[in-house]
Amino acid sequence: MKRLPFIAILALAITTLASVPVAAQEFPNKPIKFVVPFPPGSGTDTSARYFGKKLGEMTGQTVVVDNKPGANGFIAVRAVLAAPADGYTVFVGSNSTLAVNAALFKALPYDPQTDLAPLSMMMRSPAALIVPPNGPSTLAELIASAKAQPDKLDYGAGSAGYQLMAELFNDQAKVQTHHVPFKGASEAITAVASGTVALAFADVTGASELVKAGKIKALAIASDKRIAALPQVPTASEAGLHGFTAYTWVGAMVHAKTPKAEADKLATLLTQIENLPETKAFYERLGAEVMNGGPDEMRAFQAAEIKLWKSIAAKAKVEQQ
Repeated sequence: MKRLPFIAILALAITTLASVPVAAQEFPNKPIKFVVPFPPGSGTDTSARYFGKKLGEMTGQTVVVDNKPGANGFIAVRAVLAAPADGYTVFVGSNSTLAVNAALFKALPYDPQTDLAPLSMMMRSPAALIVPPNGPSTLAELIASAKAQPDKLDYGAGSAGYQLMAELFNDQAKVQTHHVPFKGASEAITAVASGTVALAFADVTGASELVKAGKIKALAIASDKRIAALPQVPTASEAGLHGFTAYTWVGAMVHAKTPKAEADKLATLLTQIENLPETKAFYERLGAEVMNGGPDEMRAFQAAEIKLWKSIAAKAKVEQQ
């Protein structure tokens, strides 16, 4: 058998490698974009940046966080659905965009259960009821003030999720407060700090440092237990509003038409990040907690959340937009 010269063998190998299509190379092999429907500083943004950093370290690829706030998350979702369904565009959404919007809008420009495919849960965070630094010192004082002036106190809401939390508060506290919308949680928190609005609900990941700095007050944590980040703040039950709980949560999804192989690879990588001890520690420092779960768990959780918030919206008599 005739031997090929070394140069000929090398040329054949280079030609063979050059003929392998990019799609056949191991995924991911180029930068990944995380699209976030809120401004920087929100709990959703914080999660996207943490998971993006870890995903970049695991894959060797750059992960870019693209903030597209406004229009109740519609702008961000449309951007994801308009991008190629190849796994390189990931939607990092919250309870608002992935569940609550289904309860608040008659006709969404997207279906959170069929247009997007779940990858993994990320975290959940109890909401804090916050007021300006010169506002009421206790939850009882706030409720008394709201009862004394029905529909006169404004509440800020940076998303549909926070709006329904406030409406749930109105229902359970038997008060009427007025909704003022903002593009994101950070804007609503800023409005509270400046006294533009009288109160708001915010996830503790975005509010805890401002509370510690005295720029806002936290009257209650909407959780069944106090949190390490703000140990001095009582739960809503301890403050007199028994049984009131409300959480924000964050999860990752892709376009529903993304090939299974790419979606499965992303889901595996993200759930690996969930299970890192440092991820647990990261969220605990913020007063939040990791939510473990891959595509199946997230799909079931999302369906249950949509059902829950639809029932809350109906009970609070919130008119669909």
